[in-house]
Amino acid sequence: MSIRIATVNVNGVRAAFRKGMGDWLAHREIDILALQEVRASTEDLEELLGPDWNIVHDAATAKGRAGVALASRNTAEIHRVSLGADDFDTAGRWLEADYKVGNNVLTVVSTYVHSGEVDTPKQVEKFKFLEAMQERLPLLAQHTPYAVVVGDLNVGHTELDIKNWKGNVKRAGFLPEERAYFDRFMGPSGESVTGPDGSIGTGLGWVDVGRQAEGNVPGPYTWWSWRGQAFDNDAGWRIDYQLATPALAALASNYTVDRAESYDTRWSDHTPVVVDYSLED
Repeated sequence: MSIRIATVNVNGVRAAFRKGMGDWLAHREIDILALQEVRASTEDLEELLGPDWNIVHDAATAKGRAGVALASRNTAEIHRVSLGADDFDTAGRWLEADYKVGNNVLTVVSTYVHSGEVDTPKQVEKFKFLEAMQERLPLLAQHTPYAVVVGDLNVGHTELDIKNWKGNVKRAGFLPEERAYFDRFMGPSGESVTGPDGSIGTGLGWVDVGRQAEGNVPGPYTWWSWRGQAFDNDAGWRIDYQLATPALAALASNYTVDRAESYDTRWSDHTPVVVDYSLED
């Protein structure tokens, strides 16, 4: 059974639909849709997506900020929203759901990692979130061999993931300390991993499905600034991911970055990332 999973930071779902998201969704045959920066109510999502979708949604603590959702043609068996310590506010940033696919449990996580800002409390929160992810990923893999974490992770993992990486090595999104977490996320399971910041940790064995599909080539990028000629010059960042357990990554195909044809046809500053997974019944 093939399951098509799409993830996109919509930068406000109501605005995205006004700009054409509905047309994309109507023709893309998505089974599970992960959204970030929803910035709307569950009722808004139900109205925009229509009755054919089953929706789980976690809004941010601050109204009009963040928000993550999962919409599917299949009812979620269980969904979970907590991440990290009890005093860590992850509302609107981490949403897990289990789906029954044949005889298998497929866990999908829609996540929106903090953007961060060097030498500010925002960066402290980002590192706390990445640390919580590092603790949660092994538990997800224990829960089911078929798990995938998708969303706007707000980190370019390597120099291949940012067009102008040299000018961003001291900026949030490409800091060596941030990238080190990704080295551990995707490092060989159980093996020692040395990050670009010199830190040493243990690999968790998760697979970057995009890099698996595209190989060691620049991009393809998933976010471009609205400003200047970034989109036209493809001066982007690859910060939207599908990270899968090895068993699920082995079943992945048709990785696609649905880049808009032109600047004026964009309905978000991010683009959808779509993958098919062929699970056995």
